[in-house]
Amino acid sequence: MQNNVIIAGTLIVLIGAGLFSLVVPDVFGAAVVAVFLSAAFIVLIRFYSTEPEFLTKVFIVGLVVRLAFGFFIYLLDLREFFGGDATTYHFRGVIFYDYLMGDVPADSNELLRATSMAGPGWGMTYLVGAIYYIFGKNFLAAQTFCGVVGAATAPLVHYCAEKIFQNRRVARFSAIAIAVFPSFIIWSSQLMKDGLIIFLLVLSISMVLKLQERFDYAALVLLVLSLGGIISLRFYIFYMIAVAVAGSFIVGLSNTSGSILRRAAALVLMGVALTYLGIIRTASSDLERYGDLERIQNSRLDQARSAESGYTEDVDVTTTAGAITALPIGFIYLVFAPFPWDVRNLRQAITLPEVFLWWAMIPFSVWGIWYSMKHRLRSTFPILIFSGMLTLVYSIFQSNVGTAYRQRTQIQVFLFLFIAVGWTLYQERKEDKRSMLEARRRRDLHGMPDGVSDLN
Repeated sequence: MQNNVIIAGTLIVLIGAGLFSLVVPDVFGAAVVAVFLSAAFIVLIRFYSTEPEFLTKVFIVGLVVRLAFGFFIYLLDLREFFGGDATTYHFRGVIFYDYLMGDVPADSNELLRATSMAGPGWGMTYLVGAIYYIFGKNFLAAQTFCGVVGAATAPLVHYCAEKIFQNRRVARFSAIAIAVFPSFIIWSSQLMKDGLIIFLLVLSISMVLKLQERFDYAALVLLVLSLGGIISLRFYIFYMIAVAVAGSFIVGLSNTSGSILRRAAALVLMGVALTYLGIIRTASSDLERYGDLERIQNSRLDQARSAESGYTEDVDVTTTAGAITALPIGFIYLVFAPFPWDVRNLRQAITLPEVFLWWAMIPFSVWGIWYSMKHRLRSTFPILIFSGMLTLVYSIFQSNVGTAYRQRTQIQVFLFLFIAVGWTLYQERKEDKRSMLEARRRRDLHGMPDGVSDLN
């Protein structure tokens, strides 16, 4: 019965999209991407999750809001307002598509710049170009791909939280938060790499957790592919997640020889696979090209001087003293910005309701981190290491409120796990107090002194 409903819904969506495409031509291709990619994720959810019904609903809700918001941006042509990078990725994808169709020569300077692995985010060029090769120059189809992957992050976070904390309430809270929190919707509903990066980060950590339990070739392959995807989208994050992955295996080593051998084998095979695929060589090239402090300082100045949302323009991070000076100010902006008293435009103003909600959640994240370090350090080690390193890097090298707000999601996706832990601890404490008060009320009602049970 349920399969028949899904099939009927699919046909309705495709037929409706086909009719609507008479008005907006790109809609049908986008609907095909949404239906078939979503179907693949739903199959995975129903096969691997412990709560398939709940997670299917969460995924669908996350998908609908992303597709609706993305279509709103597309229809009103608000790409420059919400995220100008989408235009850049479209332009590069078109160049690669034209090359595949034989319309651009292989030695074209534009093609070489768009596809060069020495440039940042080169993976988006190949991804968008491949989608265009299948659906034509269909911007909405590529944007829909990002939206579906962004929605799939929620059930993946549920899997990760459940593996670490073995608590259904924590896992559910985390999944719902990622599905509906505004910043995740904004950055994963557009043709941008942020949602893809977040998905790959959570996938990497999830596969690490699975490999810590037992050696699994499928998990190892997914881990390698996710790391490769990360370096193709934002190379410097690769180093941090790689350190977190390696460190988790080292910390997770037990005293049994079998466990040591399994984890050592995973590290060796992962290293060989990364080397064979050329990922390590590419990472070194990117570090030499973009890791120069003078280049980073120039990038910071460009961010600080852009529009009216820059900060710490007078700080020089090419020196140790400058980096230390930038750290506390950058941390405050990264975690808390935009501030209501600094709002200067509509884009900042519309984020304020989310910012107030985020501020209210921060105490729960601190409580959750403290609890996790005391009781779940081994399993949360890769998350803590990665989030800590990325927070430090962004605190030093970011100098624009908009960029900090956008890239904060790469840290928030894991902080929501700790927020869920803190919220669950808070709820359990309230329930315990309520139970104690109820027990005391019953004792008073029956005239029994404290310490005497009325269960019998």
